[in-house]
Amino acid sequence: MVTFANYPKDQIKSHRRRWELACAALAIGAAAFAPAARAQDLTANSFTADFSAMAGLKSMAPNVKGKIAVLLPETTTSARYTSFDAPYLQKAFESAGLTADQFTITNAQGSESTELTQAQSAIAQGATVLVLDPISSGVGASIEQYAKEHGVKVIDYDRLTLGGDREYYVSFDNVAVGKLIGDGMVQCLTAWNVASPNILVMRGAPTDNNATLFAQGYMGVLQPKFDDKSYVNAGEPAGTWDPATARTTFEQQYTAHPDINAVLVPNDDNANAVISYLKTLKVPPKSFPTTGQDATLTGLQNILAGYQCGTVYKAIYLEAQAAAALAIHLAAGVEPPKALVNGSTPDSSAKVDVPSVLLTPIWVTSDNMAGTVVKDGFVDAKALCAGDLGDACKAAQIGG
Repeated sequence: MVTFANYPKDQIKSHRRRWELACAALAIGAAAFAPAARAQDLTANSFTADFSAMAGLKSMAPNVKGKIAVLLPETTTSARYTSFDAPYLQKAFESAGLTADQFTITNAQGSESTELTQAQSAIAQGATVLVLDPISSGVGASIEQYAKEHGVKVIDYDRLTLGGDREYYVSFDNVAVGKLIGDGMVQCLTAWNVASPNILVMRGAPTDNNATLFAQGYMGVLQPKFDDKSYVNAGEPAGTWDPATARTTFEQQYTAHPDINAVLVPNDDNANAVISYLKTLKVPPKSFPTTGQDATLTGLQNILAGYQCGTVYKAIYLEAQAAAALAIHLAAGVEPPKALVNGSTPDSSAKVDVPSVLLTPIWVTSDNMAGTVVKDGFVDAKALCAGDLGDACKAAQIGG
């Protein structure tokens, strides 16, 4: 048995120092051969409000070929694209080490011809990956066909291009979004003591595949109630994302069916149009349930005021990071981790299932508003609590 008991102290120190240096060298060597990155550990649940997960992609930034071009659709029906998507996408790319000349972000301002032109221009200027939120599936399919002809890869962002040809799709789980809306309606009917629910079921635009997926989710909740006669289905009028059209539709349906005492609405803007009309009829708070989605300022205020049951919050910073992460992998020629691409979405027109990153939405009511949209800075607490909503905000523990 070897012992250092009789060794001179200086030799023991020397051996110990050599051992420490050898261990350090081994550690450095192990680090050098570690997986490039924590990128391989990335999952659909890795992203957080501080964008820290994107730093794991910095080793890939020098390998990005060409540019990544983001094509956003409009600002007319939703301010989210300028207020959240564009700055979050920029932050995601920059947090991953990309420089300003490695990505572009444009907005078509609601013009399909502009979106197509922006895509063609991006490709002409060296884009190798497009992150596309199509105004419609028609223009989306045209862009994706053009991209394919020029060897450019496409990621559908937020909306799926029906009949398109893309590599991946990034969005929230839209069937789950619809289920949250349906479950929210059920809970609200009970909480607001609505006897014999007679529900008008409204939809989003029929040209938007997300609207179809939302409906799949909420009808999965409501249809069994309609079938067993617990609830009455007062009708399912043609869908729209235009609030003025939604209000007109509701007025017509309510005039024809005055027994309607609840309305399922798939977004906050359309819900607000309905609520505005109900207010003209002096319908009191917490008596006529409506639902929503997008966690808009107006929608959240309608919840606090007791005119809307809840809204679906989709933290856009999660979606932006997921899209940026996928785009960086594609542009660097690296296959994304399997744990990142955590699902698939059917494209009924192309008859294919599109590999997807599906993120988790949250149902927001006054009970969890402070810990979700307010905490994330998605809405300004001062603006939220303006006017006569001070007491409701206090009750919801919002603000000082």
